[in-house]
Amino acid sequence: MTKQFLKDAIVWGFILWLLGYVLGIFLFMLVPHLLIGWFIMPLGIVFTLWVLLKKIKSTAFQQYVLLAVVWTLIAIFCDYFFLVKVFKPADGYYKLDVYLYYILTFVLPLIIGWRKKS
Repeated sequence: MTKQFLKDAIVWGFILWLLGYVLGIFLFMLVPHLLIGWFIMPLGIVFTLWVLLKKIKSTAFQQYVLLAVVWTLIAIFCDYFFLVKVFKPADGYYKLDVYLYYILTFVLPLIIGWRKKS
């Protein structure tokens, strides 16, 4: 693993997660808590695609597979330790929007990696 890949995987993975975290805290005051994820998701998709298309320079598909795994693991672990454990949501945290978020976090790098490879 190169230094650049570690930056792409860990730094960008954490920044993407942190964006959603900060938006979630901000939106908590403005929208019903059951809708927060649905408000964040379009912005998260756009920002993730921007990162994948403009900031990640690799053309090797296997790098995007690893990126998908690392970003998804960052999302799962950070959500658990910084949302579930800290805020202890009464009605639970894991709902359709969260599962869709994890799926998109994994699939978007694969789609872009496949496109860049071709």
